[in-house]
Amino acid sequence: MKPSTSSSPAVRDLFLILLAFFPFSSSYMLPPSIVGSTIEHRNHTAISSFRVVNRRNLIQCPDANPYLRINVSSKNSPLSHDEFVNVTVSGVFHPSDGDWVAMISPSDSNVRSCLLNKIQYVQTGDLSELPLLCHYPVKAQYVSNDPNYLECNKQERKKYNNTASEVATCSGTVSFHVINIRTDIEFVFFAGGFETPCILTRSGPMKFSNPNQPLHGHVSSTDSAATSNFNDQAMRLTWVSGSKEPQEVRYGDGRALTSTTTTFSRDDMCTSILPSPAKDFGWHDPGFIHSAVMTGLRPSTAYSYRYGSDSVGWSDKIQFRTPPAGGSEELKFLAFGDMGKAPLDPSAEHYIQPGSLSVIKAMTDEVESGNVDTIFHIGDISYATGFLVEWDFFLHLIRINQSINVSRDYINSGSVYGTPDSGGECGVAYETYFPMPTSAKDKPWYSIEQGPVHFTVISTEHDWAENSEQYKWMERDISSVDRSKTPWLVFAGHRPMYSSTDGLFSTDDKFTKAVEPLLVQYKVDMVLCGHVHNYERTCSVYESNCLAMPSKDRNGIDTYDHSNFSAPLHAVIGMAGFSLDNFSQARRWSLVRISEFGYLRGHATMEDINLEFVNSNTRHVQDSFRITKGQK
Repeated sequence: MKPSTSSSPAVRDLFLILLAFFPFSSSYMLPPSIVGSTIEHRNHTAISSFRVVNRRNLIQCPDANPYLRINVSSKNSPLSHDEFVNVTVSGVFHPSDGDWVAMISPSDSNVRSCLLNKIQYVQTGDLSELPLLCHYPVKAQYVSNDPNYLECNKQERKKYNNTASEVATCSGTVSFHVINIRTDIEFVFFAGGFETPCILTRSGPMKFSNPNQPLHGHVSSTDSAATSNFNDQAMRLTWVSGSKEPQEVRYGDGRALTSTTTTFSRDDMCTSILPSPAKDFGWHDPGFIHSAVMTGLRPSTAYSYRYGSDSVGWSDKIQFRTPPAGGSEELKFLAFGDMGKAPLDPSAEHYIQPGSLSVIKAMTDEVESGNVDTIFHIGDISYATGFLVEWDFFLHLIRINQSINVSRDYINSGSVYGTPDSGGECGVAYETYFPMPTSAKDKPWYSIEQGPVHFTVISTEHDWAENSEQYKWMERDISSVDRSKTPWLVFAGHRPMYSSTDGLFSTDDKFTKAVEPLLVQYKVDMVLCGHVHNYERTCSVYESNCLAMPSKDRNGIDTYDHSNFSAPLHAVIGMAGFSLDNFSQARRWSLVRISEFGYLRGHATMEDINLEFVNSNTRHVQDSFRITKGQK
């Protein structure tokens, strides 16, 4: 279609504006090619129009437009490690709500059709017979996010075919949050929406000022099998850089340690007969993961550190506080699961967890207040699920100390559950980014003692059957806890034994039957788990029966008296980001059910543990309970 050559604004059709965020757990607004393939992947990998954009047929855009331009405006050239850039498309004859801009990395990635690869991507959830967009975009936005775009409020006049006639062209600007992912990036302007994309024009490649910049430092405990003491603690610092050369962490009163370096490659990703996302179109180079253990630290003490080197640069100086030693009088902690991430701009990404930003902000405020000793994340973590660049965005968002547990499912990967949950990562990425105090690689079960609490952390994704290696370890661990030193025993794993939410793999009766007797035998006080995306608290439950009910204390708080122990209470805390799950019919053992985003706040002393569910949006406490040994 030729442009208008009148002196008045170009005639424009009005289109319905499409939002850049999609209901990833629903299928009602999706096209038939996607709706028909969601059943197999529900509860494994969520489906959205953007998530399967690389399953779309890349058509030829009609009539070349010589005026089309895409310009990227940044305060920094080259790009800094964290900034917002404005992407402006101009020279548009007829703005459409199907016009969108994608961020691609690396910039030389193939964004044409891969006709021969149709069969390879069943794991995206789309089984339609369509050619492929070869490379998956990092993120994308509809230009209609600019309210001036569809109405052509920003207009330019252009000479038409070197004549005196003029044409009216339109422009629109969208803002992208960009972080240092080490490889250069490019912005591509598409028409046709996510369903029928065609390429209009591309920007030039943009490089980061320092691809080797040390970034995303996070601190974790090295305590395993209750080795903490009052005189000497060790904390592990892990960070990411584009350089494999050893770097340093400098901390305390001038101490310095050289990092060890590791990484992983495509060859480390799992796959089946068909290539997984992590193995193929979702792959992104992770850079190099550096790690160093800071030793000689005193518990409950503030320290500062920075990491990097003179050749690649240094991080800012960062302060942290060591957790209290095992056996000390008090512990203040936060716990949550299933957080993930969400963009800081209005972009569509392959997977968005809508509550994650409010939870991160609320917990960060608590940490900065000085009232938190440690944070426990019981999985799932980034929800990268085979799209490796998502890990960089997740690591950028979290800047608080955490201990980690996570799902690792993949077909034939050794997981108990042979689903494609991990998208081919099968635990490699999280185990590299978050080294845990485990006895060996791919054995992510361990214990931590902090204050008066012994935490036993298991992997529900590894074999937990009686006589398995993990089962024998968990029995040794919980049977050997010195309850005079750490009177409280908390058991944590990702998948729950009890949930009032029906769904595929919400609970597993085999897991409950195998492990639950140990919890009663060794008087576990509380079980924390996630996987189901809501908050739920039980009575003191065993074999689906309430063996004891909490009573109200003088403040009206539910109180579990474990001086006469009968069974542990269970708390599902998978409400930290992922789209919330509704509850099915209430079960007799279920006391509190809340489908809101938030986290668990705990305060343990030698006498009791006080716990609260905090709504991250309102910051209000929506459930309170405590566990005692007979004190009122």
